[in-house]
Amino acid sequence: MSALKDKLKADLTASLKSRDEVRLRTIRMALAAVNVEEVAGKEARELTDDEVIKVLTKEAKKRKEAAEAFGNAGRAEQAQAELDEQAVLEEYLPAQLSDEELGALVDAAIAETGAAGPQAMGQVMKAVNPKVAGRAEGGRVAAAVRARLAG
Repeated sequence: MSALKDKLKADLTASLKSRDEVRLRTIRMALAAVNVEEVAGKEARELTDDEVIKVLTKEAKKRKEAAEAFGNAGRAEQAQAELDEQAVLEEYLPAQLSDEELGALVDAAIAETGAAGPQAMGQVMKAVNPKVAGRAEGGRVAAAVRARLAG
């Protein structure tokens, strides 16, 4: 079993004992998403830590989008609940890259591929995505690449 999944299970028990409702429901939801991913496909398998991080990233993104939707609909209480869940999920994710760190990775990828102009965006994205791996949102990476190639 992956170390991250073990940590989630241990934290589930701890939040159950401490009666932390937000943390409890969030970790339960995260473990359910991980279990669904494990049985998806032709045969059941154990997820690696990287795969668990991808699942948690996807869940955190869902929470962010739901919070925006609730906020736009004037439902502040539900929006705050989604943001609280997102905060719990982000504790299990790697630290996000700063704009400077992301820019440096993008510059390195551009130098590595020798790309020039906006038409080379796919080539640069292919080179930079493995280096970023869950530490920056895809839209943010694409915007940084687009800005560097246009400039």
